[in-house]
Amino acid sequence: MISRRSFVLASSGLLAGVGALGGYTRYVEPQWLEVSRRRMTIRNLPTSLVGRTLVQVSDIHVSEEVPDDYVRSTFATVRALKPDIVAYTGDFTSRHDNEFEHAMAMYAELPRGVLGTVASLGNHDYGNAWLHPEHAARTAAILRAQGVTVLVNDITDVAGLHVVGMGDLWAYAFDPRTAFADLAPAAASLVLSHNPDTVDLPGWESYRGWILAGHTHGGQCKPPFLPPPMLPVKNRRYTSGEFALSNGRTMYINRGVGNVMSVRFNVRPEVTVFTLART
Repeated sequence: MISRRSFVLASSGLLAGVGALGGYTRYVEPQWLEVSRRRMTIRNLPTSLVGRTLVQVSDIHVSEEVPDDYVRSTFATVRALKPDIVAYTGDFTSRHDNEFEHAMAMYAELPRGVLGTVASLGNHDYGNAWLHPEHAARTAAILRAQGVTVLVNDITDVAGLHVVGMGDLWAYAFDPRTAFADLAPAAASLVLSHNPDTVDLPGWESYRGWILAGHTHGGQCKPPFLPPPMLPVKNRRYTSGEFALSNGRTMYINRGVGNVMSVRFNVRPEVTVFTLART
């Protein structure tokens, strides 16, 4: 029979372990940024872009839940990488008091690429219930004032790379027909689409290439050796990382910088550095 003293010691150890785990998931991992590195091979990429770097940053969620100092540190990390292109894939803010004033202050320090800075929007950028395009317009204006090209079912040219930005799915703004209307089939191209579920919808028939997404945060909390129990997508396969898709498409889902619940476990925040290559 276990003694009272042994029971008390075991219980104290268990409580200490639970407390330490809680502290780690709340205060350590949510700010333990990882810089991931990948190779991105693009068909017909201009020779001048071969070997250049593109940094993807997603789901910053400027808010009361994500410490400003951590966001500034992340921005400093991205700047230190000296990226040629920076691509932001949505969810720049989360709803809170003085949201736009807060966003203006933080995004005044936004890192930009030497050749260009592009962005698509996410569901949180559309305000309450994702139903306020005027909210998204204000967020986009803040970003454009800092030199960011914000794309909503639109396309831009960055030194010969055609970047398409999709409208957000949950905000009922996803319109691939409009987005791809001016994209030449043979053009070197890249798509930004916040929600990974968009890749399973019609409208991609003419596209062959990379798609950069975010939205999932990798599930934020993931038991070892098991899939994350909560994912905000229909296709539960879309957690994080690289996915080979049909018709010559490749998707990368970034785990994001911020969060909406101030916890992460076994899913560190991420910025991704892609080195561009030509097929």
